Parts: sequence; structure tokens; C-alpha cells
Amino acid sequence: MTLQSYIDSKNITKYHLSQISGVPKTTVMDICSGKSSLQKCSARTVQQLAKALGCTMEDIMSLEDKESAYDEETGLPKDKTYLECGLPEYLQTSIKNMIASWKIKDSGKRDMHWDLNWCELNADINSAEVGQEISSEQAWYLREKYLRMKRGD
Repeated sequence: MTLQSYIDSKNITKYHLSQISGVPKTTVMDICSGKSSLQKCSARTVQQLAKALGCTMEDIMSLEDKESAYDEETGLPKDKTYLECGLPEYLQTSIKNMIASWKIKDSGKRDMHWDLNWCELNADINSAEVGQEISSEQAWYLREKYLRMKRGD
């Protein structure tokens, strides 16, 4: 969890946090955007934030910096869910069907439509990739997440 998501969960704006903590608004904004790191803040700043948010300094320091949410080698976010944005409607439908089938199968029950849903999703991913509606990176992300495939299989 980042500082931004933490203050969002408390229904506090960055401006309000700045006001109640005494930490300059630009500092709060820089920490939330990842421009500044909590690890590099002074103990006083961390203490002011903790007091304003009703938590300990340790709680504040354990919040993940936005920077650490990125892969150091590629610079891309570690959380790849952004690859699911803007998918064609037919692909979204196939994904929903596959999720439902996996829930049944993972619970130990038999799903009569699992293989149909798997094949349909696989075909839809391939079609969307060939039709350039999604990138190759998106296609492999979807295959790994929803078809439980691994590259090279």
C-alpha cells in the first residue's frame, strides 16, 4: 500500500493531510506521486504524518513507496493489471466466463463448460493479438493469468 492509497482509504485529501499534519503540501504530493521517498523523509515528517493519520511511525515507514512498485530493470509497474485496460468487449466476456469456470474447477467440482471456455478465451486472445487489438505483451499476460499458461509451454 502506498501513502496515496492509505490516505484514500481514510478519505483524506493530500491537501487536508498537509493541513492537519503541518507537512508542506508539496512534500505530501511528492511522496504520493513517488517523486520523494518515505525512506528519505526526516523523522519529524514521518512523525507528523503518523500523528495526523492516527498510526505509528512504523506504519508509515512500512508503506510501499511508489518507486518500489516498479521493476528496476524495465521501469514498468510490477502490477500488470494495466494490461487489462481497454480490452475488446468479446474478450472481456470470454475472460468472465473463464473466471467462472476456474472457480468451479478450483472448488473441486466438475465444470462441463471449462474446456469450451478455455478454448474460446484462447481463440479470442489469439484473434485480438493477430488483429492488433491487443499487444503481444497483453496477450501473454492474459494467457498466463486466465489460461494459466507459461511461455514456452
